Order: sequence, then structure tokens, then C-alpha cells
Amino acid sequence: MSKLSIIMVGLPARGKSTIALRLYEGLSAEGLCVRIFNNGELRRRHLGAESSLPAFYHPDNREGRSKRERLALINVRSAKAFLREDGQVAILDATNAGRSRRAFLKEHLSEYPILFVECVNDDAELITASVQRKIRSQEFGHLREEEAGAAFMERIGYYERMYTSPEGEGAFMRVDTLRNRILAESLPYAVPYHIRIRDILVSDWVRELYLARHGESEYNVEGRIGGDAPLTPLGKRQASSLAAHFHDRRIPYIFTSGFRRSLETADPVSRSHPEAAVIAVPELDEINAGVCDGMRYADIRAAMPEEFLARSRDKYNYVYPGGEGYVTLRSRVERGFRKALFLSGGQPGIVIIGHQAINRTILSLFLFRRKEDVPYIYVPQNQYFHIVATHQKKLFELIRFKEPLI
Repeated sequence: MSKLSIIMVGLPARGKSTIALRLYEGLSAEGLCVRIFNNGELRRRHLGAESSLPAFYHPDNREGRSKRERLALINVRSAKAFLREDGQVAILDATNAGRSRRAFLKEHLSEYPILFVECVNDDAELITASVQRKIRSQEFGHLREEEAGAAFMERIGYYERMYTSPEGEGAFMRVDTLRNRILAESLPYAVPYHIRIRDILVSDWVRELYLARHGESEYNVEGRIGGDAPLTPLGKRQASSLAAHFHDRRIPYIFTSGFRRSLETADPVSRSHPEAAVIAVPELDEINAGVCDGMRYADIRAAMPEEFLARSRDKYNYVYPGGEGYVTLRSRVERGFRKALFLSGGQPGIVIIGHQAINRTILSLFLFRRKEDVPYIYVPQNQYFHIVATHQKKLFELIRFKEPLI
């Protein structure tokens, strides 16, 4: 029976725990006995609010360093005992930022092969958003939001001072945690389950996504495109029906665009799930219709017949003058979608309330459609898409929620 220690490496807020959970679920689904040994959970359990203070992580704080080393020793001994018994893969989830800490882990886990998985992400916007998610935890409950954010950023700064890459210290993979790409790898010795691990790391991992379109807007009724119109009374009832449908489900995150119709649709869902974080993602804003914004298609045909015909001939590649088209939309929407997955930390039950063109583009990531057919994907306002896409399971279904009363 092959044994393996996976040692996570990376600065805080880079997605290490999300990747560790993905590896755990993917390898467990293969029938392997896997366990995560998370230093942060151990630290919070033993030290509580003490470890939320940035001074605890200062490189010159001997007491803080001593406490962190003791906790690391507890975890590595637990991992070692797990592997000596029935365990097959131990995942040590911590920053493991410096060479000395990694040398310490290698010494204690020398009986079995080790794979370092380095998680990188230099997107400043995402790091900031990820920090905001982390400071909502109980660990920072005694601090005001502004103080907690500053404390966590200071903690990151201390880790940056001591951080070195594990490249050259053994078998390792460097992973872009936003785009699910392996940027570099070195395997100087045989690594058990390497092929499975590689596939898991490069796969999009959607544990449970509810993709809905906003309710009916005033512009929908008037046949106008773009704009920032509010919901109609019917649209508000559709939003309430969607919230009622999700009433008994765990919803940790709700992602919207910055437009009123998306935010108004999210409002009753968030009110019925006060624990959910509501995050507006600009990349999920509806397609920019440029000079045609606010117009009806009949108006465009009358005022700009050449544009109307060009769009009719090739809707996917057509770009509104001064605006966007499906062909230019894809990269920003895919980035927004990946941002949502990253910020949700791999949790199931996330909701995205988007727009017709946005949702079509997201759906095209899962549907086998020719690109020229993407603008014709059906995106109703009284149904939502339930999507699961993991290493072992693919589920895609369109679900109708209860029709609102007239």
C-alpha cells in the first residue's frame, strides 16, 4: 500500500485550504484513506484570539514562533501516526513558508515520499477579497472589520519576509489557484498517485452551484437592451419565489453583478440567508451594448440597419459599437466566475445571480456547444441551473422554482 505526504506551501489567502480540500475529496473518491492536518484549525482551537494578532507572527517573536512550532509538531506527529496505520495520504495544510519549517517536516515524515504543492496567486483584488472573507471568522470576532483586515494584511507581510519557494527541495508542483494551472513541477523521485493528483489540480471544481438569472426587469418588458432598470412587480415575485425555493438549503455565498436587477433579485435570497456573504463581481455585469444601450431591436434596425444585419448574420462574433460582444465577453466572464469559485473557498451551495449573456457564457464552460450557438442557450427567469463538476461527478440540470402568484 503506497503512502504519501502532501505538504501545502503558500502565503495566506492564496487558496491552500481550498486545494487541500479538493485533493482530499478527489483522492478519497478514488477509495484512498486521506486526512487533512490543518495547522490553522489546531492553532485556533488551542490559542483562540491570541493568534489573530499580527505580532504573534512577527519573525522576531520567539514566544509566538515557539507556540507555532509546538502546534506544527502536534500535527506532524498525528500525520505520521496516521500513515503508520491505515492512512495512505496525509495532507499537511499550513503556510510552511520557510525552508527550516519544511526541513522539519521532511525529517519527521522521511519514511514516505513527500510532495510539496505550492499555491500561488498574485491577484491583489482577489487577495483583498479573500482576506475580507477570512476576517469574518470567529477568530477575529473581537476586532472591528477595519482592524481585523489590517491585522491580517500585516500577518501576510511577516510571512512574505520569510517565504521561499519549495522548488529544489524535493518533488513539487506550483499551482495557479485561480486558473487551476500547474505552472511548474519537478519529480526527482516516484510520487504515488501523481497522475490522479495532477488531474485533480487542473480540473475545475464546482461542488454545487446554483446559477440563476435576475427576475423580469422593466427593460425586459419594454424590449430594451442593457441599461440598469429595476425589477417589475413580477420580477420581484420571481425573486421571492427563488428565495423560498432555497429556504432550507445552506447558501454561504451569493454573487451578483453591480446592476439593480441582479442585486434586487439577490435581496430576498440574502434576507432568508443572513449568514450568506453577498459579493458583487464587476466581471459578471451584463454585456455592454455600447451606443445601442437602452434601445429596442426595432430601433436598432430602423436607425442602424447595417449593425442590425451584422448582428443577425453572426451573433457570437458581433460587437456592439463602443461596447462588447459574446466573443469579447468570454474572458472577463470566465475570470468573474473563477473569482466566485476562489472566494467561496470551494464550499457547496453558492448562488450566482447573473444576466442572460453572462449566464450563457458561464453555461458554455459546461455545455458542449459550438461557440456560434452560445448566444442561443436558453436562460429563463423562472428556473435556475444546478451544476456539480468534480473529479468524480458531473451533474447539470435545469430546475423550475414555484411560479409567483399574479
